[in-house]
Amino acid sequence: MKTDFKKSNAETMAITRNVRDFDKDTDNIYESVVIMSKRANQISLEIKEQMQEEMQEFTPAQDTLDEVYENRDMIELAKSYERLPKPASMAIEEFLEKKIYFKESPDAEAQNV
Repeated sequence: MKTDFKKSNAETMAITRNVRDFDKDTDNIYESVVIMSKRANQISLEIKEQMQEEMQEFTPAQDTLDEVYENRDMIELAKSYERLPKPASMAIEEFLEKKIYFKESPDAEAQNV
């Protein structure tokens, strides 16, 4: 399933967050942070793969000297990805909007005893 990260409503700038919002679903702030960090890693990999696929369209079969120095389409594509919110911001937004599915593994209970 491809996600269009360009339509993300996550913040592009740093904002102050209420920490209590993060542990409402898990009752454990650390567990919430782990969930969000794992999702941020997934998002980062998906963005990287998506960008590489789009870059392949602009990659010529043979490099000429002009194309090595300047390929405006690739530069614009890179700039569009730089303007995206950071993967961590997207993961936080998804977590707070309850768009992330997670479950506690049975091993976690055994470790807490």
